[in-house]
This record gives sequence, C-alpha cells and structure tokens, in this order.
Amino acid sequence: MNRFTRIASAIAFSFAAMSTQAAQAVPVKNIVLVHGFFADGSGWKGVADILARDGYKVSVVQQPETSLEDDVKATVRAVEAGDGRSILVGHSYGGMVITEAGNNAKVAGLVYVAAFQPDAGESLKALADKLPPATKGIKATPDGHLYFDQALFHADFAADVPAADARFMALSQVTPAVQAATAPVSQAAWKTRPSWAIVSRDDLTVNPDLERFMAKRAGSKTVEIAGSHVAFIAHPAQVAKVIEQAAAAAGEK
Repeated sequence: MNRFTRIASAIAFSFAAMSTQAAQAVPVKNIVLVHGFFADGSGWKGVADILARDGYKVSVVQQPETSLEDDVKATVRAVEAGDGRSILVGHSYGGMVITEAGNNAKVAGLVYVAAFQPDAGESLKALADKLPPATKGIKATPDGHLYFDQALFHADFAADVPAADARFMALSQVTPAVQAATAPVSQAAWKTRPSWAIVSRDDLTVNPDLERFMAKRAGSKTVEIAGSHVAFIAHPAQVAKVIEQAAAAAGEK
C-alpha cells in the first residue's frame, strides 16, 4: 500500500467513524416538567422560558393530584405526545410521578428537583417518615386532602420567593388527595435510566438529608442549590442548567 493509499484509507476511516458517532448521538430535545404538591404547572414558567429559548420543546404537565395513578397517566400522555425521547423533570411529589412514568420507552433520563426518588414499594409518606421535614405546615382536611398552612407557607415552603408571590401561591395552592401520598411506586425508573438530582440545602418541606440519601441510593448526578423547597422558581437558571446537562448527556447514547 503506497503513501497516497494509506492517507486515503485513513481519511475514509475517520469519516466513517464520524458518521457512526453522529448516528448514535441523538439529542434529547423534549423536556417534560412535572409539578409537586400544593403547586401547579405555572411554577415552572421561569425554567420553561429558559429551556424554550435554548431550543428545547417543553411540556408542562397539569396532573390532577387525585391519585398517583392518575398523575402518572397524565405524565405518560405528555411523553407519548412528544416527537422522540424526553427528559422527565419532577419537583417534590413530581419525583414520585416521574419515577413510575419514567419506565415508558420514550423516556431518556430523569431529573429530580428537591424531589422524592422512591424505590419500588415505597410511598411519599413512607420516605418522609424516614427523615421528617422541619415544617409542621402540612395538614389534612376531614375529607382526605392535604394543604399547607398559609401562615407557614412563605417561611417553610417558599422562603426565597417574594412575600407577595408566596402569599398568592398559598391562596391558590392545589390540595392533593392523601392517597397520592400513600400510594407506592411499582417500578423505579432510575434503575434503568440515568438520573440527576438537585438538592435544596435550605429546604424545610422535604428534608435535605432525605434528598441526599435518595439521590445517593439512585446513583444520581447531584447538584446542591442554596434555596428553599421551590428553588426552581427562585433560581430557574441553575435548575435549567442541570436539565440541559441531562438532556445533552442522555443524547450521547
């Protein structure tokens, strides 16, 4: 083989390798955002705006919080509507939802934001009982729903959100069914999907040590934010950055 032939062969091999890598690298452009208890999808606006600006297709699930099963169905519906694979992002109770819904074949990865990361057979209540939160603001109604005491809402749920905004959040809070908090997950998607976790260091609604325990158990790539339980509202750029890192990493497969 002469020198020219060797060079031509090397170039051809390089192009073939690049083509193979390009074929394998399928970017994840769909992001599905799932809210937690006492909130609705509007809380994701800051994060969603950043993701949309950066070229991602964002879906915000408005799950009913009537039961874990209903909320998983609503999330899977959003995943199935996407063109291609999705990154599922869950805040707080939303972590329960994405852990179950994430078993869908179109889910490429999971991002937990101050969220519960249950194993199979675990419920939100069972996890919270392991390492209880600092707040005493979560209470139950006589007809089987949960609410957050408005007098404690700003300090214990949304301390880094302006007082006026926190006041309206408290007034408009969703009251989830107790059964959503007591229903166990049947299969943990983090066992078969890559996962990322954002721990809120100043969280009084979910114990930060519980967040750390669950993230370590799941093998999640973990980032800590100095923020309240709703750090995704107060610090959307930091949260969006982790989501975009997850989308890029999951897209390399």
